[in-house]
Amino acid sequence: MDKKAEQLRNTALIAHGGSGKTSLAEAMLFNAKATTRLGKVDDSTSNFDFEPEEIKRKASLSTSFYDCTWKKHIINIIDTPGDDNFLSDTKFSLQAADGAVVIIDATAGVKVGTEKVWAFADEQQLPRIIFVNKMDRERADFFKIVEEAARIFEIKATPLFLPIGAENNFAGLIDLIKKKAYTYSKDGSGNFETSEIPPDMEDSVNEWREKMIENIVEVNDNLMEKYLEGEALSNQEIEDTLIQGIKSGLVVPVVCGSALLNMGVSQLMNLVVQAIPSPLERASKKGTAPGSEEVIERPPTLDAPFSALVFKTVADPFAGKLTLLRVFSGTVESDSMVYNANKEVKEKFGQILIMEGKKQQPIEMVGPGDIIAIAKLKETVTGDTICAMNDPIIYKPTEGLPAVISYAVEAKVKGSEDKVFSSFAKLLEEDPTLKLGRDQATAEIILSGTGQIHIETACERLARKFGVEVNLNPVKVPYRETIKKPAKGVVYRHKKQSGGRGQFAEVHFDVFPLDTDTGFEFDEALTGMNVPRNFVPAVEKGLLEALKSGTLAGCPIVDLKVRFYDGKSHEVDSSEMAFKIAARMCLKKAMQAASPTLLEPIMKIEISVPEDVMGDVMGDLNGRRGRVLGMDSQGKYQIIKAQVPMSEVLKYALDLNSITGGRGTFRMEHSHYEEVPAQLAEKVIAAAQEKE
Repeated sequence: MDKKAEQLRNTALIAHGGSGKTSLAEAMLFNAKATTRLGKVDDSTSNFDFEPEEIKRKASLSTSFYDCTWKKHIINIIDTPGDDNFLSDTKFSLQAADGAVVIIDATAGVKVGTEKVWAFADEQQLPRIIFVNKMDRERADFFKIVEEAARIFEIKATPLFLPIGAENNFAGLIDLIKKKAYTYSKDGSGNFETSEIPPDMEDSVNEWREKMIENIVEVNDNLMEKYLEGEALSNQEIEDTLIQGIKSGLVVPVVCGSALLNMGVSQLMNLVVQAIPSPLERASKKGTAPGSEEVIERPPTLDAPFSALVFKTVADPFAGKLTLLRVFSGTVESDSMVYNANKEVKEKFGQILIMEGKKQQPIEMVGPGDIIAIAKLKETVTGDTICAMNDPIIYKPTEGLPAVISYAVEAKVKGSEDKVFSSFAKLLEEDPTLKLGRDQATAEIILSGTGQIHIETACERLARKFGVEVNLNPVKVPYRETIKKPAKGVVYRHKKQSGGRGQFAEVHFDVFPLDTDTGFEFDEALTGMNVPRNFVPAVEKGLLEALKSGTLAGCPIVDLKVRFYDGKSHEVDSSEMAFKIAARMCLKKAMQAASPTLLEPIMKIEISVPEDVMGDVMGDLNGRRGRVLGMDSQGKYQIIKAQVPMSEVLKYALDLNSITGGRGTFRMEHSHYEEVPAQLAEKVIAAAQEKE
């Protein structure tokens, strides 16, 4: 039996931004004497928020880890971001947890972010404890939160403690199982005195204790019978069944306090130790054999083959790249060879590290449940499975949130574009939800992320870690040009006579429109000897160059065919250069005669919104020239499928957020090109000419 794994409690703190996760984590460390003073986010002394960007914004932008010892158990605190822009990191990090504490602000209630992180915990099937924080603040209402959580999450929300007073009068908690009152000193020390229940609270305590017991007995049929027959239940029976209920997810306990004043935190820590499962109590982890669909399971035991999942990568300015893994089975020692089953390569583990805020501690050997960091792995990235070479397995990692907003990135220092690209590539290892690409049509470097702040922070980190500064510009819409009718018999003569050898070339073209997305066709249909055939490649080259910028707005020309059927040449003055120029000019002339028109990219979009804002979202789509193609429903959400021009949705993430109060999400991809309506085309053309 692995004594250490049995004592481990991998506990993620999850919540909507600003609910007090990091303050709670600090109070836990302080109570466990892992720190000597209470770290605070607001005065930048936090052990969890230590990156300069986090200190500046006073918010967690990246998950951090710290362990502490409490009641002979090790609580591994996983402090996750709550800001919408960084929720992918929370989603990835929950893969390392065995349970979660969901913090709800007593003054704000269940928010959008709370619903999102709750769904992530569902995906990982994690048992949960709800901690109602900020009971000392104005408008704090414990009972309202209990009702909201039960309704919105459709759970049996079961208070185990009641607050004594609220707002300024919040003084402590009443333990519904032990029937005791704990009165706190409000100095952040975490000290409290135990006493009997105040007489004025007895009725309320009895009522809530009854509700608690009703929820708990449902977990165990024997206890249920006993209860229904009116027999008295011992505190021990109630407690044992409660813990069974929490671990199985049937009961979600609710506790309360104030993280900032360190009130109620030690009761929460006791519950974490009792009720969050140890890694050994989790079900076997399912994976597949590399290269097949065959499902294999790894029990969380010491003697099983070693396996771990990479859930996060950190670019550490001192240690280089740090790869964070959660061990699911078996053991591994420092300086050993392991296997990356996704990349099919061997990797060498150097020193194995345990994360403690911004510092790391070396450790010799690790087993099931351990969360470790390895420096300088060559091939391994977030989402990979690391395992024993002779018994490989691949775990399916969770997916990040889709990128929803994009900007064109340009280097502040001209000529350092390559450095921008290579430095961003390193940041992408750390944050897989950032996407980087080059738009072939506009030659811009495009950076996409899960929100405005996500992208801005990435640029701040780029400047700090790699010394590369960039500007963010709106993405250019890659318009294209084409023609609507044929133009036949277009002739262009290029003639230049100015001392010495002249230039001469004449070409005759027919131009035809082609179907959408066909591209360009060149048809050499020469007869007779007016044009020597060795000039044909020059004509084609000239055309290909001319296709790069059209006559309307200088956009690439697509979907047309040029038939080169005749021309004239001069035995001395004709050259490849002359034919290239003639071809370019002839195409321009032909375009003007063939009803040129502007095309715009149309995006396919899927929007998921709560029903009550559906009308607003549809109305907004109509205002953006969108076409709704269909509707679907998924749980409490409606899915709208639509097509909408790209130029209308460049900043859609920000607009959808404000229409839906942050409850709407969407994903979008390129669909096809369509003609731009005339009055809009005029504006685009005018803007392009102004730039010229």
